[in-house]
Amino acid sequence: MTTRYSKFTRSIYLIGDIILINLSFIISYILKFYNIPDVDQDAYIILALYFNLTWVAAAFFLRIYDISRVEQNKNIILNILRILVFHVLLVTAFFVARKGYYYSREHLLVTYLLTTVFVTSWRLACIQFFRVYRKTGYNYRNVIIIGCGEIAYELKNFFQSNPQYGYRFLGFFDDHTKDSEVKGDLQDVQGYSLLHEVDEIYCAKPDLANDRINDLIDFAENNLIRVKLIPDFRGINYKRINIDFYGHFPILTFREIPLDDVLNQATKRTFDIIFSLFILIFIASWLFPIIALFVRLDSRGPVFFKQKRSGRDNQDFWCWKFRTMYVNQESNIKQAERNDSRVTPVGRFLRRTNLDELPQFFNVLVGNMSVVGPRPHMLAHTEEYSKLIDKYMMRHHVKPGVTGLAQAKGYRGETKDPQSMKNRIRVDTFYVENWSFLLDLKIIFMTINSMIKGDRNAF
Repeated sequence: MTTRYSKFTRSIYLIGDIILINLSFIISYILKFYNIPDVDQDAYIILALYFNLTWVAAAFFLRIYDISRVEQNKNIILNILRILVFHVLLVTAFFVARKGYYYSREHLLVTYLLTTVFVTSWRLACIQFFRVYRKTGYNYRNVIIIGCGEIAYELKNFFQSNPQYGYRFLGFFDDHTKDSEVKGDLQDVQGYSLLHEVDEIYCAKPDLANDRINDLIDFAENNLIRVKLIPDFRGINYKRINIDFYGHFPILTFREIPLDDVLNQATKRTFDIIFSLFILIFIASWLFPIIALFVRLDSRGPVFFKQKRSGRDNQDFWCWKFRTMYVNQESNIKQAERNDSRVTPVGRFLRRTNLDELPQFFNVLVGNMSVVGPRPHMLAHTEEYSKLIDKYMMRHHVKPGVTGLAQAKGYRGETKDPQSMKNRIRVDTFYVENWSFLLDLKIIFMTINSMIKGDRNAF
């Protein structure tokens, strides 16, 4: 038996999430307190109830159950990470309010690790199941297209070549057009839709008059049919188009930047603070004095080197690092070159291992850099390359990073050839447009791997 609407998918997702959250909580509780008889069970029952209530509230606030039929897996995983970060903040607030020092941090950590694995696996399994289910002919939606131009045929081909999304194309409607797939004129749309139980009407006719569109919308709303307008942006070289409304005015944005989202910014900033504190407390506390000693013994001059670099929104800031060169007058205008005579013996080792960048975690902590982002350039280079390379300034939509995707992929070192800088900017632009928390983690692991193996462009 076929169904016309996915009425119960949200309930399925929610019920599954709640079961898995509680399962994670219970497993973690057993692992932590199996041999501890005097645990305050009432306190953990209250915590479990709070876990469930705040998950439901956060899920509907962030709308993570509004999953479209063509949702990409990476967006689903990103939404799960968003709610997990938000949920952690709510639980932290609960601990502060209840002075919850008696709750086990290990229990909480294991609960979140299990929840992440269980919920992500459950969500991806559901998505795959529904796609297979629709591909076999169930849970489909009947659709028609108004207009039969090029964009209408491309949309029809999408429906027919992607059966896993569950769209059943019934035909076109257009005035004075003869085609075997045209079911009638525009005046026939309403009768045909009711007779054939149409679920969605796609309007791919840009010249359709506003009064006819309004009539179509009124009819659809009175009969529980969805209407979707298809604008033709194929000639515009931007795939990420976002729409906002200023009153009644639709405003199109042709480049969506994930880190413009406040929650994404909070997620990244929270990670930056935690990660930089970890580095500074557990690594820098003993490694900095050693590096500082070798720098001072190696050559005359200060231990640290500071330089103004271009930051987010092209605001300059003082970027810190260990001094790797003999004191010279060209440090603010000239890049390091292979076999550069200005680089000290200790500095060569520091640059090759990226240890010279460690002081930049102080920059991260104060907020003018991030752990991951496009590498900050000298002011002179920003001024020079912004005039030579198209979209160079795109990289300044986000904070610069201690490491970045371009650096992790080997696009580093001198850039005498403009094409080398173009390659770096292309990768930086990709990062700005496609940022995710998972991508940051991947770049960090790539950087660590590069530090261990060595990078031929690090000099």
